[in-house]
Amino acid sequence: MSLSRKLLLDGEEVVEETRTHIKVLFVPFLLGLVLMGVAGFAVGFIGSRGDGWARGIVIAVAAVLFVITTLIPFLRWYLWTYTLTNLRIVEQRGILTRTGRVIPLMRINDVNYEKHLNDRLLGCGTLVVHDASQQEGLKLHDIPRIERFHRTVSGLVFDAHDTHQEVPRGESS
Repeated sequence: MSLSRKLLLDGEEVVEETRTHIKVLFVPFLLGLVLMGVAGFAVGFIGSRGDGWARGIVIAVAAVLFVITTLIPFLRWYLWTYTLTNLRIVEQRGILTRTGRVIPLMRINDVNYEKHLNDRLLGCGTLVVHDASQQEGLKLHDIPRIERFHRTVSGLVFDAHDTHQEVPRGESS
């Protein structure tokens, strides 16, 4: 789900949009597979010995567990986006209730990234953005192609600071 056009400011353009690396879905995917295997085995084991209620209960419990362990983590991943525009960074998240955080590029003081061993193998990392506010820095977890994203953010931050610098008194531009 991308940043809605109605949320864009005048002259603002989306430079890049991303979500966390797909690695966060590995465990929910495995849980879903195991759950479906166990449910299939249980339904097959019950077979024609039991009445239809036993199979129905197993299927209902498996469906509820599948939603909790697999579908909700997928929706959480799919709906949690990071959008980089030429003016700001926007984080949006939430399934039923949407929340977000916006950091204007001209308020950003520091941009760095962290990569652990497994992040290096998968080509992702965490981007940490510090701005001129009292809030803790914004951490964008498991961003794919983190070096490229870091370069893009840093370049836009430098451009934002260059265009918004005040001209010293007595000098003209």
